[in-house]
Amino acid sequence: MSTHHIPYDPDGRLAAELPPDRETHEQLVRTALAWSSPLDVPADDVVQVGHLLAGAAHVVAEEVRLHADRLAEDDGRRLFAELILQEADGQLSQPCTSLHRVQSRARLIRALYGRLDRLQAAVPADEAAGTAP
Repeated sequence: MSTHHIPYDPDGRLAAELPPDRETHEQLVRTALAWSSPLDVPADDVVQVGHLLAGAAHVVAEEVRLHADRLAEDDGRRLFAELILQEADGQLSQPCTSLHRVQSRARLIRALYGRLDRLQAAVPADEAAGTAP
């Protein structure tokens, strides 16, 4: 049994204090995407998983935002990061009460991690930490 928890933090206040727990997030994403029918999951579980995915998405989005802010304004990688962050803001502003929305959030987390990987390659962690305000 895992001792890791994904916080429900719709305002993203914990993101600065908690690094993303990628393994746990990816496990939750795989679980949500494995459900093939709304009948597979009780409605209360759908809502709970939606909350967990929202918390995870906020944490990862904040990491993406921090890395993107370290790139030049005209850097294409920053532009793509800003686009996915806009998508995240839009999805996370909506209630997550259906399996379709849960799975959309799961795919959003995958996309956020993909963008984070690209940004981390562009701005190494030691360099990013050295330029923090």
